[in-house]
Amino acid sequence: MQIKVLGPGCPKCHETEKLVREAVAEAGVSAEVVKVSDYQEMAKLGVFATPAVVMDGAVKCSGKVPTKKELLAWLGK
Repeated sequence: MQIKVLGPGCPKCHETEKLVREAVAEAGVSAEVVKVSDYQEMAKLGVFATPAVVMDGAVKCSGKVPTKKELLAWLGK
């Protein structure tokens, strides 16, 4: 599984990345977490509000910090 955390590097983006990494560890799933700060790549993914989380190509949230509960649900735990 590949999880992309999209954002330019603002505090909310850092918080989102931290929560994603915690949720992956808690769920015990194998996932590659990638930080994306390139605006062109974000636009290609259809994301125009950050922070955003993309899991295996599917945009799960955009424009807000997801809760750990939401992340765990997306990870299937």
